[in-house]
Amino acid sequence: MKKYPSPSDIQEMRKKGYDPITIEEAEELLPRWQQLDQLRQKIERAFAGVTLQQGIGLYEAQGIDDYVSQAECLAYRAKDEKLNWHNISVDALNRCNSSLSFFDAQGMLFHLPAFLLASLNGDYLHELTFKLTHVSDCTEKKFNLFNADQRSTVRSYLLFLLDEPDEALHYSDIRYALEHYWKE
Repeated sequence: MKKYPSPSDIQEMRKKGYDPITIEEAEELLPRWQQLDQLRQKIERAFAGVTLQQGIGLYEAQGIDDYVSQAECLAYRAKDEKLNWHNISVDALNRCNSSLSFFDAQGMLFHLPAFLLASLNGDYLHELTFKLTHVSDCTEKKFNLFNADQRSTVRSYLLFLLDEPDEALHYSDIRYALEHYWKE
């Protein structure tokens, strides 16, 4: 995801004496940064207070992917964050990127906001769009705990991606998902 300059970034550019054209270009991107900031806030609100409960955790899901024993999965689960998805590091999300395929519904509900924010911040180094746009009967079950506000938030994320040039290869998949599974 492209990084957009914030108002404080632009102010810092002025302090450091950046040339006026560079500052002007940054100011032209400010509305996009504002959209991004609003989307971040929407994610924060929609998923506030969500906990893992008995759902599959990040490291536990990685263990499932790696076909480790049940005892090892339990050991991995002991390392998993269960109460506050904000505490999951971007490094852990990147290392355990295949976990998205192995979460149950509660695991997806708990972890997805961390993945969404990491993606929007340009820190998630793997493909997230595919997991949200190729929803089958099997993967649909992973999203069945999402309430209307959380579904709307995922929809807003996908709509945001439709204006990202880096996502051009996924535009048709995003539109299809918005018209079908993530419709309002």
